[in-house]
Parts: sequence; C-alpha cells; structure tokens
Amino acid sequence: MAEVYLNGKFVGEVENPVEFREKIVAERRNNKMDNNLNVMFNSEDGNLYIESNKGRIRRPLIVVKEGKALLTETHIKQLDEEKLNFSDLVKQGIIEYIDAGEEENLLVAFVEEDLTTAHTHLEIAALDILSLCSSLVPYGNHTPGARLSMGSKNQKQSVGLYATNFPIRMDMDVNVLYQPQTPLVRSIMHDVSKYDKHPCGQNLVVAVIDYKGYNMDDAIVLNKASVERGLGRCAYFRPILADELRYSGGLMDEITIPDKEVKGYKSEEDYKFLEEDGIIFPEAKIKEGDVVIGKVSPPRFLSSLDEYNLSLNTKRESSLSLKHGEAGIVDLVLLSENKEGNKMVQVRLRKQKIPEIGDKFTSRHGQKGVIGLVLDQADVPFTASGITPDLIFSPHGIPSRMTISHLIELVGAKTAALSGRYIDGTTFNSEPESELRKELLAHGFKENGTETMYNPKTGKKMKAKIYVGGMYYLRLKHMVSNKMHSRATGPVQLLTRQPTEGKAKEGGLRLGEMEKDTFVAHGASLLLKERFDSDRTIVPICEESGLAGYYDEFKKQYMSPLSKEGKISNVEMSYAFKLLLDEFKSLCIYPKIGLKTKY
Repeated sequence: MAEVYLNGKFVGEVENPVEFREKIVAERRNNKMDNNLNVMFNSEDGNLYIESNKGRIRRPLIVVKEGKALLTETHIKQLDEEKLNFSDLVKQGIIEYIDAGEEENLLVAFVEEDLTTAHTHLEIAALDILSLCSSLVPYGNHTPGARLSMGSKNQKQSVGLYATNFPIRMDMDVNVLYQPQTPLVRSIMHDVSKYDKHPCGQNLVVAVIDYKGYNMDDAIVLNKASVERGLGRCAYFRPILADELRYSGGLMDEITIPDKEVKGYKSEEDYKFLEEDGIIFPEAKIKEGDVVIGKVSPPRFLSSLDEYNLSLNTKRESSLSLKHGEAGIVDLVLLSENKEGNKMVQVRLRKQKIPEIGDKFTSRHGQKGVIGLVLDQADVPFTASGITPDLIFSPHGIPSRMTISHLIELVGAKTAALSGRYIDGTTFNSEPESELRKELLAHGFKENGTETMYNPKTGKKMKAKIYVGGMYYLRLKHMVSNKMHSRATGPVQLLTRQPTEGKAKEGGLRLGEMEKDTFVAHGASLLLKERFDSDRTIVPICEESGLAGYYDEFKKQYMSPLSKEGKISNVEMSYAFKLLLDEFKSLCIYPKIGLKTKY
C-alpha cells in the first residue's frame, strides 16, 4: 500500500501507485481534471504526492508517446494561421505543465533527434532552459555556465533606454544612453522581447591586443575619437522632492523664498536660482549647496504660550539644496499634490556622463572591465584598410575564462556589418561558425577574423596578426563620478562621535581589519594611530573605584562617582568604548578599570 499526500496532507492509501499516477495524468490530459494539478511518485519511500498549491514553478513540455511527439507540423501550421492557440494545445493534452516534483518521474528529450521510446516529454525549444537575460547572450552554448550567468547579470546593470516615456517620469537614480543601438549578432529572444524598442548597448569595433599594460587584467582601452563621437555617453537623472506638510495646531510648511527674518536663513547667493514661487527654473546649472526648492516650516517645539504668538521670526528654514559633491542641470519641474492633498514639488536633476578612466564596460559574455586609458586616435593601432578600433580588449581574458562565444561574436558582427544583415546567434540553434568564416572570406577578409595592424608610433607593420571584429558592448551604471568620495575632517554621529556614514553625508572612509593588516605589515604605526582615533576622547577615571568621573563646576575639579578621596587620572580611549562602559552600567554590571601604571 502507498500513502497519498495532497499538498502535504495525508488523504488515503492506494494499492498500485504507478497505475494510479498514470490514471491521474491521463484524466488531466483529457481535460477531466484541473490543469493545475501535478502528481509525483517517490520511488524511495513508495508514496504519492499530489500538488495543486499556488506559487509553484511549472513549465510547459510537449507530450511524447511511443517515441513520437504529439505536436505535429499540422498543429504548427494551425498556430501560424491562428486557427489554434497555445491554451488549445494544453486542453487537447498535446502540451502539459510540469512542476519540479512531477519531472522526477519523466524523461525529457532536449531536441527531437534525441527521442527514443523511453522518453515521455520533449522540450518546446532548447532555449527554454535559459532565463530571459541569459537567452539574450549569443552563442551561449560555447561558453561555461558561470560566464553565461555573469553575462546575464551584467545586462541588468546596463545603461540603455529603460522606458520610452522617461522624459515625463520621476524615477530614482536612472541613466539613459544617448545613442542606443540594436545588436548585429542576436538571438530569437531579441525579437520575442522586442529588444529593439529598449536597446541597452552599442556596436563597437574591437581589437584583441594588449596595449602597454593599460588593459592588463580586465581593463580596456578606449579610442578618444569614439568617445567624442558619443560612445557610451549617457544622461543621469535624479529627482528632488518637497511637499508642504501639515502639523498639529493648523500649522503648515510653505514653499517660498525664505525671508531674512527666518531662523536659519542662508544667504542671498544660495537662493539666487529661485523664482518668485520659491522653485528653481528649468535648465539652471546648479552645484553643491545651491537651493533647489525654498521652504519655511513652523518651529519644532511649541510651548502653550507660543501657539498664540506666532510671528515671522519663529519660522525656521527647511529648504532643499544639493548635497555634498552634487551638481547638474535642472531638467524638469513638476507641481502636483500628495496623498493628503497638500502641494508637492518635484525637480529632476540631469547630468551628462562621459566615459572616463574607471568606468565599467562589458560584453554580453561576462567579460567585464574598466577603462584603463582613453587614447588619442593618433595613438591607436590601425588596420591595413585604415580602421581604428573603438575598444582594445586584452587577449589574456580569453584562455582562463574560455568564453569562446565572445570570439565567435567578433567574427559574427564583422560578417553582419559587411553583409548588411543580422546574424542569428540563438543558443543551441545558431548559424554555424563555419558558415560565418566562408561569408567573411567572400568579402575579401581572412576567414579566421585576423587582420594586419600597424603600430601608430612607428608606422611599422605588427609582427602578429590581430583579431579584429565587431562586438555589442554595454556600459554599466557603475561610474567613477557617482562613487568618487573623499574626506578630511567632517560631521560626526551624535551617539558614537564617529564619522558619519555614506557619500551623501560627507562620511568617513572605513578602514577594516584587512586594511589595518597592510599598514601593520608596513610598520606604519603612526599612520595606524591616526587612522584609529576618529573618536578619541579623554575620560577622567577614578583610580580607586575604576569608574568614569565627572567635572564639578562648583568645586572646579574632577570628582569620583563613589569615593570622595579617589584620585582622578585622565585616560585616552575610544568614545565607543566609553559608551560600552555606560551600557554595562545600565545593565547593573560594574565595569572597573584598573590603571596599570598606578598599581
């Protein structure tokens, strides 16, 4: 007897579990049972598990009987003529949805040629095993899985056209590429996902060559002329928001140019971009500290008397200005209302981002790298036909990573550009490399993609043949200008007296355990001391009780909290440690400090 579980609950027993499972599957295919139901026979414990819960991942497969797929050419023709649709095939039992559990009892063929009488199902398309982003990678079956996964993730970070209505949207922290292009080497998923409507990269001429160490490891070298023509150039958008809040007692914020009487008034220079309504005008060039939206608020704490005596000078300044290190151009000003019906102002800031040293680029094959040098066109190696590459890629990135798809795309895009057509690079079903080689040869180029190149400094021919071709490159959103940050002295936190955190708050740069070890190895003890005393403080310690003392303003001396005669010594320590001692006291733990030199 086999136990039967429905959605994890025991519902009964059956004598022949395999026969019972087959009966349920047959009923489901005949549309007599709910399509959402999946059944699995676990041979290890001999039990049946039926699942109909929500949230399971299920995928469609073609049903196979006696080594032949039930989906025929007739069905495909009817689908093309729109006489049938996908749901009709599911109702007819030609295609069924399988979950992870039921798949344990099946044998699924990858392609139709692999079918045997033992097979129960067939993949609709070999590409189905990949996600949307992974299936956008051309020639993906010529690359290790880890690199394919990396290429997939990189595409999610690429700068492109994220939405066609971006001019009227207020999105946080977004980039728009100025001249997005559609790839020359593409997969079927580019058409299915309508990639042409939201492209995220550009087709570049790439030469695989090392250049004086400027593209060592994963770095790349860019042609300055290409950058000036618009390669990888994008706009960065960020919104600034302010609304008139309503407080208890009928008081409200007011968006206006703050009056000189207002508490916390800055200076006329700070408010110079504001118009009469207290809001900045479009296309204003602003920098750190400039006020974008002028605002005054009622005082924070009101006593009962103050409520009846609200004059102008009690209001406080609460304008929104640009944070540390920010600058840009006002792109759009939007006036609307918030949920409570109060006035809301949104200002969108625009900044042009031109590729510079340190910015991140990647191909679709997980070959990511940062710009190591932007090179004048006169210094870029050129081919016999006078072509200078837009990008120089290091040959050392290929052998260890084995991204053969990266090399095939170089030949493919070169062929596509010469033939004036797109190359189909769909994973498992792509145009064969041998055909690309023949086509390239017909155009008068070497079939292996190599060309003779010349040294720009000497004008002499290079001894080695250089691999040159086209490549679809993506610019990623990780840019130096967004991450660049430094600080000397600056604001500290109220509680720990340590520097604030983050670029926006003018925060400190954290030195971790590993960074500390590098200074220890150098023997740079004074540097270490300087680095680790950001919250240095001097605490009066009682030598007798071992507790922190205090300063008596009346007696004009330091006092011990316990003993009247206790001698006080000033001890240098981290304020965070002093805070820890205070927290121990709050837990009724006596943290006695013994001063070594006093014993």
